[in-house]
Amino acid sequence: MKKLTILLFLISSTVFGQDIISTSAGAVKISPILHGTVVFEFNGKTIYVDPYGGASAFEGQKKPDLVLITDIHGDHHSQETLDGLDLSMATIVAPKAVSEKLPIGKSKGIITINNDETKMIEGVSVHALPMYNLPETEDSRHPKGRGNGYVLTMGDKKFYLSGDTEDIPEMRALTDIDVAFVCMNLPYTMDVDQAADAVAEFKPTIVYPYHYRGTEGLSDVDKFKSLVNSVAPGVDVRLRNWYPSN
Repeated sequence: MKKLTILLFLISSTVFGQDIISTSAGAVKISPILHGTVVFEFNGKTIYVDPYGGASAFEGQKKPDLVLITDIHGDHHSQETLDGLDLSMATIVAPKAVSEKLPIGKSKGIITINNDETKMIEGVSVHALPMYNLPETEDSRHPKGRGNGYVLTMGDKKFYLSGDTEDIPEMRALTDIDVAFVCMNLPYTMDVDQAADAVAEFKPTIVYPYHYRGTEGLSDVDKFKSLVNSVAPGVDVRLRNWYPSN
């Protein structure tokens, strides 16, 4: 029976690529889903970030208690995916540009949070910070102030989710980040070199490259790992399969 239990755990971990992060208030389980989508489980709560890929991408996952959305684009605010999920117990947290588009009555509630605001929601501290393209222009794909990156504090650990951003000063100025999820896909966000340079500056304990599919295919995350560790060897760069169909 013990061997069977271990085997089942390994199979489950392989399916979702789960990692476990210890905190002062219990473990955080991390499950990469697709592109910029990740699921956290913490202290009896399940958190979906930017649910995308259709409801079938979440088969086997628990129903969400908290849903975080970073921006208006379809790979972040995917209404089709949201419509296919059971959100009856979920609070959706989003910037104003997203929350004003969300239908009323589909979830337990909607909370608008904008850049530089912090709110305690479902036992998780949610801090919104800017995410935007450089240089700042009127026709930018991601203008400053519209979307949110997030820093989630769970127990004594801080988790940073970049959203769609370039290597902005606000990201480089981050401190004491335990786990970071950093995007890298041209022409929408930044390239591998920019992402690696930024990460080497703010030095999270662990970093996951995510959201790395662009118009030219998948970014070279092995190069990202090499670049980061050549400058900041203490950063644990974790490569996971965010594109299971590739």
